[in-house]
Amino acid sequence: MANSFAFSLVTPERTLISCQASQVTLRSGDGDITFMAGHAPFIGSVEPCVLTAVTSEGETLRAAVHGGFVHVAKSKVRVLADVADLPDEIDVDLVKASIAEMEEALMHSHDATIEATLRRAHVRLELANSRGLPIK
Repeated sequence: MANSFAFSLVTPERTLISCQASQVTLRSGDGDITFMAGHAPFIGSVEPCVLTAVTSEGETLRAAVHGGFVHVAKSKVRVLADVADLPDEIDVDLVKASIAEMEEALMHSHDATIEATLRRAHVRLELANSRGLPIK
């Protein structure tokens, strides 16, 4: 299809999404970016975010991506991530407990590793919220 392109989201362990897409939106090092058919070649970093892909059939797919790289070339968009989660893999109670623990730790010390882990937990919670799960 002229209005779609091959899209894949992969980690070292597995392929989370592989489809024909009409658009993919994620957060790069320079801010949010949307890729559509015919996008110019691109290589960039991916910041922790909820990635959204709209398939050529109009289905919206989402995943929590915790950093990585995006590569666009020859009508293909590939996201390579160390860690990524699909919506049905998010345990909201576990994520909320983790957030509370990390926020408590940050009250006593400003640790960059804890801050990064907290950011990833918030992305997971955002993904859970996007699928309508109660997060309160």
